[in-house]
Amino acid sequence: MAGHSKWANIKYRKERQDKRKSNLFSRLTREIIVCARQDPNPETNSALATAIERARNANMPNENIERAIKRAAGGQEGAQYHEMVYEGYGPGGVAILLRALTDNRNRTAAAVRPIFEAHGGSLGGEGCVAWQFERRGVVQVGELPEGMDKEALVLLAAEAGADDFADEDGTLLFYTQSTQVAKVRDALRAAGVEVARAEIALVPKATVRVEGRDAERLLKLLDALDEQEDVQEVVANFDIPDEVLARVEGG
Repeated sequence: MAGHSKWANIKYRKERQDKRKSNLFSRLTREIIVCARQDPNPETNSALATAIERARNANMPNENIERAIKRAAGGQEGAQYHEMVYEGYGPGGVAILLRALTDNRNRTAAAVRPIFEAHGGSLGGEGCVAWQFERRGVVQVGELPEGMDKEALVLLAAEAGADDFADEDGTLLFYTQSTQVAKVRDALRAAGVEVARAEIALVPKATVRVEGRDAERLLKLLDALDEQEDVQEVVANFDIPDEVLARVEGG
């Protein structure tokens, strides 16, 4: 196993994004409902299992999760959501891919394009940047058990199915095939390792270094896209200096 390039600066400090979303629970509920309508059993529906994992990581109450699954399984009436994928470019030539769940495609498209344009980006055509990402399992580790060092942890994860890892400024990430993420997560937990996050996510194959004014404009663009109510997920292949991230987050 070898080191991995920065995963979009840990997905632009995902914890920060989660805390900023005042409507996070409603987005997660929407995701669970859409996934559960295909198959309400997370053991046979990997997309639903991932949605549930995200909800739990965001501290959504179990009763909310169960209610959303029952609503989907019971075929209750409600908005019919469609998944839309938008691709484009941000300042510095960064590739951006976002996924939306919407009950009005025209409304969402009309909202997304101006956001790109207002922040120095451009919306592209289908397939223009998707090839720069791959869907992989990502397991983020917290505190290690007493007596376990990083080398032993990496070996444990590799034996469970992890095929790559990264140590990003003290944050340890393991990458897996999408079918292996649960196996790696469970193996780590069984060994007493704290798992902060385990999910199937879009990961950039390579990152683009962005600095200065372009970096600041890019982060504002990503924030604006993330705050659009229909948007469920935003990924980008940037690598920004920590001092720029800290300055923008502090401002």
